[in-house]
This record gives sequence, C-alpha cells and structure tokens, in this order.
Amino acid sequence: MKFTVKKLNAVVKDRALKLAGLDLKAEYITTVPSAQNSLDLFKGEWASRLPAPFEDLTAGQAGLFGDGRITWLGEQLGKVDHMNVLECGPLEGGHTYMLEQLGVASILSVEANTHAFLRCLVVRELLGSKKARFVLGDFVSYLRTNQAYDLVVACGVLYHLVNPIEAIALISKTTDTVYIWTHYYDDEKVKKNATLSRHFQSTSPSIYDGFHHTLHRQHYQLRLGNPGFMGGSEHYSHWLSREDLIGALNHFGFNEITIQFDQNAPAGPNISLLARRTK
Repeated sequence: MKFTVKKLNAVVKDRALKLAGLDLKAEYITTVPSAQNSLDLFKGEWASRLPAPFEDLTAGQAGLFGDGRITWLGEQLGKVDHMNVLECGPLEGGHTYMLEQLGVASILSVEANTHAFLRCLVVRELLGSKKARFVLGDFVSYLRTNQAYDLVVACGVLYHLVNPIEAIALISKTTDTVYIWTHYYDDEKVKKNATLSRHFQSTSPSIYDGFHHTLHRQHYQLRLGNPGFMGGSEHYSHWLSREDLIGALNHFGFNEITIQFDQNAPAGPNISLLARRTK
C-alpha cells in the first residue's frame, strides 16, 4: 500500500488517538468564541439564570443573580462600602455578584465543589467582577484559620454540614454579623412531606462547646449522582431544628436576630435571618 506523507501522518494520528481513548474534537471548540461556549462546558449542571446582558443564554432557571434575600440583606445593612465579606459556598457566584453590586469592599468566596468553583470562574470572567475572589476549599476548614470579616454570608450551606453547630461557633469567632438562609428540621412538617421524610432516618442528641442540641440525619440518597448536585461533601448531613438554630446563635454571642421570613416549602421548612453581636 502506497502512503504519502500526509496519509501516513493521518493514520499515525488516528491510531494514537484510538490507543489513548481520546476524541480530539471533543477537546476543542471550533465555533466563534461566545459566552454560551463557556456556559456549555457545564451543560446540564447550571442552577442559575445569568443577569443582563446574558439572561437569554442557556444555563439554569434559579434567580440567584437577582435574589430578594440578598436585596433584603443590603437593606438591613445600610452602608456597606467598608465591609470585607466572607461568603460560604457561592455555588455559581450569583450572590457574590449581588454583594458586589451592593458596594461591599471585598468578597472572599470559598467553594468546595470543584465544578461549582469552575462555574464561578466562568461567571467572574463573563461579568467582570472586580472585588470578588473565589477559592477552592472547605469553608469550615477556612473558618478554623480565625480570619476576621465584617460580614459572613452562609446562604444554603448549614443544612449540608455534618456538624452545623461547629460552623456557627466558628462563624462567631470570625464576625459580629452573619446572614443565614437554611432549611431546618420540623418533625410535623417533615413527616407530612413524603418526598422529604424518606431522607431522614435517625435523630441523635449532641453537644458542642457547651451547647446541647439535636441532630437530624438527612441522607442524599440518589441525589448524589445527579448532574449539578449541590449538597455537601458527605453522603449525609445534619439538619437543626429552628429552636436549636436560634439557640446556637444566641449561645455563641449573636444577641440580635432579625428574621426576614420563616416558611415551609416542598424542599423543607426554611428561614432567612440576619444575626448580630451588638454588646
């Protein structure tokens, strides 16, 4: 069989790729550069709908870049241009974006989920963030380093932790002001929700740094394999009751608590609050 140099090179390349198990075309983009190309790196994983001018791009549906919870937080805080913020679990940077729009001085956002972290970097590039820095790692481990911040934002993270009381205790050493949105355990409400109740299998008393509380174990089950999974790093987490959540904040020095809402939803009871240490 007669080979030209061009044909020989093509055969060698084809065999090399087959041996390596690679599809070279899958590793490259051959269309005109676009924001959608960047979003499609994580196709099927996005939770959030992006803000203008990218709101018509294909991503997720959640309005996290225009979230009323963060709007309310800004109203409660008032002047924020002096505030250095620690954000625990930014997911895709929606609240990070809003905090920057509020005018805070700086934001350090700590994300443990590797794909969520990379989605945050895509968003930062698209939106041109100037004050936010995203770092990959566990925010509870970071809290143990005892850095000081003017505000900690812990939205959607406490109910994904194995030891949420430890996180509250560490936050109390980090700041005098914390915003929290979290699901909490209510026995009556959970048992009325067949979909939710099957995820709870046990309850156990616990004590951390002098605070007695009850842990309600929640198992992620099949949700662990879903694209864009937004849970914790273990196969289970512990939910607190509303009483234990508020009690822990008081126990660790947050004496002023302002509640935005306390409601029930298909995913479980949830509460939005701002806690401050004022004395």
